[in-house]
Amino acid sequence: MKGSGMALVGTEHHRSVLLSAPDIGELEQEYVLAALRSGWVAPAGPDLDLFEAEIARRAGVPHAVAVSSGTAALHLALEGVGAGPGDVVVVPTLTFAATANAVRYTGATPVFADCDPATGNLDPELLSGLLATLDAEGARVRAVLTVDVYGSCADYRRILPVCERHGVPVVEDAAESLGAEHDGRPAGSFGRAAAFSFNGNKIITTSGGGMLVTADTGLADRARYLAGQARLPAEHYEHAEVGYNYRLSNVLAALGRAQLCRLDAMIARRRAVRAAYAEVFAAVDGARLLAADQPGNCWLTTVVVDPGRTGWRARELAAHLRARDVETRPVFKPMHLQPLHAGARTFLSGAAEDLFANGLVLPSGSALGDDQIRRVLDEINTFLGVRR
Repeated sequence: MKGSGMALVGTEHHRSVLLSAPDIGELEQEYVLAALRSGWVAPAGPDLDLFEAEIARRAGVPHAVAVSSGTAALHLALEGVGAGPGDVVVVPTLTFAATANAVRYTGATPVFADCDPATGNLDPELLSGLLATLDAEGARVRAVLTVDVYGSCADYRRILPVCERHGVPVVEDAAESLGAEHDGRPAGSFGRAAAFSFNGNKIITTSGGGMLVTADTGLADRARYLAGQARLPAEHYEHAEVGYNYRLSNVLAALGRAQLCRLDAMIARRRAVRAAYAEVFAAVDGARLLAADQPGNCWLTTVVVDPGRTGWRARELAAHLRARDVETRPVFKPMHLQPLHAGARTFLSGAAEDLFANGLVLPSGSALGDDQIRRVLDEINTFLGVRR
């Protein structure tokens, strides 16, 4: 890869190039085997306690609750700020379905807001007018649910003051942004509570799992209680309200601990991959990388295309790469275009729809071999050469 600074080793042309495959090595095997041998295989144990403490430190907050998914963490966070029937939660329209689903779980209603076209994250300028409108209508806005899209933090420097003026807490969907920072603060430290995801394709994985993090002791205690089926302290099984089976297992926490040890190296690898893409597309008029000025942890790199200037569309590049066994994906289809949310209240600028139409997510995983990355870059250059 010219100018990328990445050494080229081996040959992997026979392998499919995946978007973000799990990056698992010997350390993870050692941690999981030790957890199995310890006998702690249920949703309790020393690795679970240590994983919570280690993630809390990384997020810069005192409390963390390990759960079965990032969606579960979002659900508990929204429960923690009191979201329920009759309430409204502001949700970015450019996100994965889980963000809005968690709002629906509580019985609250999502109101969808558009994004900043440069980053894909919630548009702070639009948010100010949105909250003013909802206030004037007497709506009970229980939370603003931000999303750190593809690992780049939302603009909390502007979002937090807006929410404070309106007395609305922020819940941070940091599912994709572990290890990222904004204004020197770590992802997960900005809201009343935040949620990380450890799904198989995330920056680190526990195969499936998530974590709620917060500085609010009461919210953390409530989340832990609800995640354990809302069981009351008694010798027998005593329950006064509905809880959830959301706790993470000790074995999976051990996997997460090993992954966390390697987080900075995995972020560095993804940043090198992103830099290689940046070099290729810098010479293409009408193509740019999403969140180019604030890439965060570089979980996924996205190219955004202006077809009027490039002479080609993102989906044409996707088809070229797919034919050569290279996985890509469109940018998230906005929630307000999903059949599930037909008729939902929206505050739109058109930015999310434009990114959906013209954005393409490229292979970005830290487990990608150098030959695989060069193969992708060569195919992109071949595609570009035909269209020049």
